Amino acid sequence: MKRAVYAGNLKIGGGAPVSIQSMTNTDTRDLSATLRQINELADAGCELVRVSVFDEACVRNVRSFVEGSRVPLCADIHFDHRLAIGAMENGIAKLRINPGNIGGADRVRLVADCAKRHRVPIRVGVNAGSLEKDVLNRFGGVTPQALCESALGHVRLLEAAGFEDIVISLKVSDARMTVETDRLIDRLCDYPLHVGVTEAGLPGQGTVKSAIAIGALLLDGIGDTIRVSLTGDPVREAYAAQDILKAIGLRGGIRFTSCPTCGRTRIDVERITRCLEEAFQEEARDVSIAVMGCVVNGPGEARDKDVALCGGDGCGALYIRGRFVKKLEGDLETEMLNAVRAFLNGEYDEN
Repeated sequence: MKRAVYAGNLKIGGGAPVSIQSMTNTDTRDLSATLRQINELADAGCELVRVSVFDEACVRNVRSFVEGSRVPLCADIHFDHRLAIGAMENGIAKLRINPGNIGGADRVRLVADCAKRHRVPIRVGVNAGSLEKDVLNRFGGVTPQALCESALGHVRLLEAAGFEDIVISLKVSDARMTVETDRLIDRLCDYPLHVGVTEAGLPGQGTVKSAIAIGALLLDGIGDTIRVSLTGDPVREAYAAQDILKAIGLRGGIRFTSCPTCGRTRIDVERITRCLEEAFQEEARDVSIAVMGCVVNGPGEARDKDVALCGGDGCGALYIRGRFVKKLEGDLETEMLNAVRAFLNGEYDEN
């Protein structure tokens, strides 16, 4: 088990549930736009939100961000140790830095001392695009070993300053190398790990790439907090991360099974499933729903689902916890919406 750190009231590592985070892409100097996006991400399920703090105007906004956010915030800092100190003095809950690029040991110690005073953990973040030239030369390019050596070098700078409240993240844009790298760093240290595929791309291919790498690591028991990095609206990252955690049983909420349909199908499986998914997207209770197009696999899939629809010729059979309840006809979307709501309200509970 990894050691635990706390970003505000969010426990990372130490056996805590895997947490979801994302990062704003608004101009951090724009107070209202950035605060609005912070809270949109919180609404979408993020438990920690990172903001880029790149100048003094950003630092001045940190206090308002902290006061207006329902979740802890992380400041992303590069090159200037004064920005890190300013963000912490304004209430930031976590830092993301590369200690090696903010100056010498004296500046690292200043940041570490301030972090200790304010009880702020530091995420040491190393990306393939930011590896030091000497590390690249020593390992012959970007390799899992090079990424781990770079990260542990940064960690040693903080440890030398008497600071060990650390989270490590090692990120590349390749799913296979992401998995190999995080498996290696997991064996080399007991610091909690932030995992994800950096610069994964657009939703679609980027989501698949992230799900493969993050899912493989989480199934290995590796990873304490995750981010799905997608181009565009970061709110989609939060929903994708939740879907990954749901798919491997690490997060509650509604889990859907729906068939790909074939020539036997006489109901609109896609439309019914999309309707249910949109209606219950925010539901936190652990519920399984199946929408099946015909009787070939439908009854079998219904056996271990909470609510299931097995399609017929323009109609369907409703199953609750594997038991046939009634035939549904007419507007199947509305019928299934009502059935799921009734299930959630306990109307099908057996006395």
